[in-house]
Amino acid sequence: MDDLFAPAAEEDFSAEAPLAPLATRMRPETLDEYIGQTHILGHGKILRRAIDADRIVSLILYGPPGTGKTTLAKIIANSTLSHFERLSGVESNVADIRRIVAAASMRLKNAGKKTLLFVDEIHRFSKSQQDVLLPDVESGLLRLIGATTHNPFFYINGALVSRSQVFQLEPLSISDLLALQKRAIADTLRGLGKKEVLADENALLHLATLSDGDARKCLNALEIAALTTPPDPSGAIRITLREAEESIQKKSVVYDGDGDAHYDTISAFIKSMRGSDPDAALYWLAKMLHAGEDLRFIARRIVICASEDIGLADSQGLVVAMAAAQAAEMLGMPEAQIPLAHAAVYLATAPKSNRSYAGLNAALRDVKENRSLPVPAHLRDGHYAGAKKLGNGEGYLYSHDAPGSYIPQAYLPEGRRYYTPTENGMEKRIGERLAYWRELFEKDLGASRT
Repeated sequence: MDDLFAPAAEEDFSAEAPLAPLATRMRPETLDEYIGQTHILGHGKILRRAIDADRIVSLILYGPPGTGKTTLAKIIANSTLSHFERLSGVESNVADIRRIVAAASMRLKNAGKKTLLFVDEIHRFSKSQQDVLLPDVESGLLRLIGATTHNPFFYINGALVSRSQVFQLEPLSISDLLALQKRAIADTLRGLGKKEVLADENALLHLATLSDGDARKCLNALEIAALTTPPDPSGAIRITLREAEESIQKKSVVYDGDGDAHYDTISAFIKSMRGSDPDAALYWLAKMLHAGEDLRFIARRIVICASEDIGLADSQGLVVAMAAAQAAEMLGMPEAQIPLAHAAVYLATAPKSNRSYAGLNAALRDVKENRSLPVPAHLRDGHYAGAKKLGNGEGYLYSHDAPGSYIPQAYLPEGRRYYTPTENGMEKRIGERLAYWRELFEKDLGASRT
């Protein structure tokens, strides 16, 4: 019976295999060794207090690769009195879940011991697999720790999310990655300390910068540099900027084609153009282009911004946006990035107005929420046989028959107004024109009343 409740050998996280990559060997074993994520693990923070007190409820750890999700789960495993089980969202199936649930039920009944289940890449579980977990998480039989690189509010069962605390892990800072590298160089048990590794500060900074917040990528690049650099006559392995550059050839931007990075980056791009910051707009555009984002997706968002945020303050913005979209489609990469940059800077530096879009939204609310307005008789179609018998079109005044092509005439019952122009760009002239027409309309209305 004791064997039934003993942790499986593969779940012993006390030491990593000596031949494992440096990033795996250097996994912190306690919270005091853990670097980064101070917003949730700093002293006094709720997650830190829960781990220290072994009062972990179900958790979902969400963040980019290499930010410490699995490491944090292992630290919790080492510190908890609960039995620890581990599943993979890629490899495990419903039968594996049911086996763990059955063993957890027996363990609680016979030994009074709770079970903590860690599911790596939980977003890979199908809906049915997540549904199998739900009753036992809700009852408290299992305490769940799920790790995912995808937004749990989109990729994980809503009921499961609502029963868990969601903690978002952020990419590690450059200072965090520098500290990790220096610790690995000095560590004689798990790191590179048995070798005499001398790394220049600018070399470590290069690795930290190009790792883009990913501790795994940073440490593994450091290990490649140490293993491939021949020792000097004194036996020391000196890692200079040159060795560092060769060990991490290209910065791998944290970006997913259908997840948070995709939507967050395009959101930052649009908000930068709306906020009149051409430098920020170019940066977010460059990040998307570097990551291989769909050119049509970028171009569509530029066109939308031209109408939504620039609008009538500079109608040329839509012309430029459409021309850039067509040019990008015709050219393809790498030349397509030129017209996209042209349009992004034009929109960022153009005067802004969302009044036409805001006016449409106000009109839509009226259509949806209030009584529908009938079309006035003089505006109805009067061209078909029998229209005159119904009075359709009678009294309509043809605008082009008047000087300035304007005749005071009501086009909407009740005198509602949805569009109020700004003082920005060309819209200021539109406002002046509207004010003149409305003054004529009011005069005509007053004359008709007298």
